[in-house]
Order: sequence, then C-alpha cells, then structure tokens
Amino acid sequence: MSQHDTPDTPAPTTAEPAVLLEGLRRDYRVRTAAPGERRRRSRIVRAVDRLDLTVARGEAVGFVGANGAGKSTTIKMMTGILQPTAGGVRVLGREPVPERRRLAREIGVVFGQRSQLWWDLPLRESYRILAAMHRMSEAAREARLERLVEGLDLAPFLDRPVRQLSLGQRMRGEVAAALLHSPALVILDEPTIGLDMISKEGLRRFLREDRAERGTTLFLTTHDMGDVERLCERIVVVSEGNVAYDGALERFRDHLGAPRELIVDLAEPRDRLELPERAELAAVEAEGIRHRIRFRGSELTVPALLSRIGEQAEVADLSLAEPAIEDLVREIYGRRP
Repeated sequence: MSQHDTPDTPAPTTAEPAVLLEGLRRDYRVRTAAPGERRRRSRIVRAVDRLDLTVARGEAVGFVGANGAGKSTTIKMMTGILQPTAGGVRVLGREPVPERRRLAREIGVVFGQRSQLWWDLPLRESYRILAAMHRMSEAAREARLERLVEGLDLAPFLDRPVRQLSLGQRMRGEVAAALLHSPALVILDEPTIGLDMISKEGLRRFLREDRAERGTTLFLTTHDMGDVERLCERIVVVSEGNVAYDGALERFRDHLGAPRELIVDLAEPRDRLELPERAELAAVEAEGIRHRIRFRGSELTVPALLSRIGEQAEVADLSLAEPAIEDLVREIYGRRP
C-alpha cells in the first residue's frame, strides 16, 4: 500500500462526476523586498479563489484563461501535486492527494513542458516502461500502441531517442504516453504546441476519434482556441482564479453579444442596401459587389437579414464570419472588476 493511498477509502462509482471542485482555493506565500530594503516582507498571493466546477464523465471541456489566471494551479490540485488551501477536490470519485497513486492509473496527463518520457531512450522503450508501471499485459500494450502509432503518426521516429525529437514530435509522443493505458480522464495542457497545421489537425482528429470510441473525459487547457473549437463542447473561462464564464461553446459568442458579420456578394453591384434597424453596413467592396454587414445574433437572425436583402438584390454568394474566440475571451477579462 502506498503512503499516498488510504486503505479504507471506498471505491468510487461511475455515478460521480469526472471532476468536482467545490470552493477551491490555493494561496501562496511570497517574500519580497522593497527597493533599498534588506528585510523581506511576506504576503499571500491567491492563485485560485473559491472555484466551483463540475465536469460530467464523457464531457470535453476547454479550460482557458490568461497566464496567471489559475489554470495550472487548478490542474496541480486535480492531479494531487498540490494540496488545496481550502475547498474540496474529487477526481473520478477520488481525493487526489491521499489517493494520488490510484488516481494516476486512471488519468492521463500532458502537463506543459514536463515530460514523462525517458530522454536518452528510444521513444518505444518509454512506452514499455510506462506500460509496466500501469501493469498492462504485453498483448494489451502492443494493441494499444499500434493504434497510437497509427493515429498519431509516430512510426518515423518511434525508435529514435527522445532527446533527438523535435518539439512537435515530442508533443505527439507525450500525448501517446498519456493515452497508453486508456485513462478515463485525459488532462492536456497545450497539446498542440510546436505542431504545424497538418500535424495539429491530425492530433485533433485522433483525440476526437479516440474519445468517441472510449467515452473518455477530456479536460483541455490551451491558448490555441482552434483546439477548443475542434475538441470541446463546453468552455470554462477563468480569470483571477475564479470562473468568469461556464457554458456551451456554441452559446459563448451569443452570451457576450459579440457582433457577427454577414458577407454578401451580389449578382449586380449596388452602392448601398437598405438594412434592418439592428444591422449596420461595415464595408462595401469590389465596386459594390461585396457588402459586409454586422449584426448581433441575439437581436437579428440571418434568415431575417437575408430576406430583407433579397427584396432589393439577387444574392450570388454569402458567408458568415463569427467573432474569434480569442477576442471574446479578452472581452471577458475586460469585464472583470
């Protein structure tokens, strides 16, 4: 029995959420000295402040925020690396600190720049060691590894020492290491860092497919909003250690009332169009052929807008530009007191 596991802890049930954070708080004591002073003064910095969050099993959640918002500290408490100052944490029905070893067998983590691969060994050997640590049979290891090698395109560098891999190759190797034992919860911190666009899309596609096959819960932190949009149904924005927004990704833009832009190409040029009261002309381009029209989805629907335009001119082509998620996240930060 590990010193981190309590022998009388009841076995968790699948009815419990994958992640349950209640009033979570983490304080750090920081010592600083003012210019010209020798004596260092102590102060408390609150990294996470009364954070409440529930993630159901099988959900895919994007956990985003600016640097210093409390994301990494929250993950460290979820994985048992840090003890909360106050509040409760349960992950897969377990308390992360006292049950850290047991929890490690049920979760997979890619955590920033911290590697779980052996630097001087070929990538393949790292997987042998990790499989042994997770008590996987040889048959189970080889079957799972075959799927990971194919899905993440690891074959070209599987027998190369980890220290010789590029950042993008190593990140794909790290993701494979986190998924090797088929964990119930996968926590990914910046999983597409260092990847080119083709590799990014390949990784995202594999994560979607693997999650669909296994019903895995995904908890994703990233600054690449393309990751969130392609992998998650729900977005949680944290600011100053607390939740600033929590909801369905598809409702995120409407929640902020951010303007959308309808780009309309007309069959014949026109200098101007009569628009509904809640729409405004952003620009006229291509000598009157292309009109860019801004409106808010909470105030005006696309069919209503197109109906009004269709009364005046024939529409040859159209597209809808949504506000960028990055801009919406910045807007949320700007609204925080």
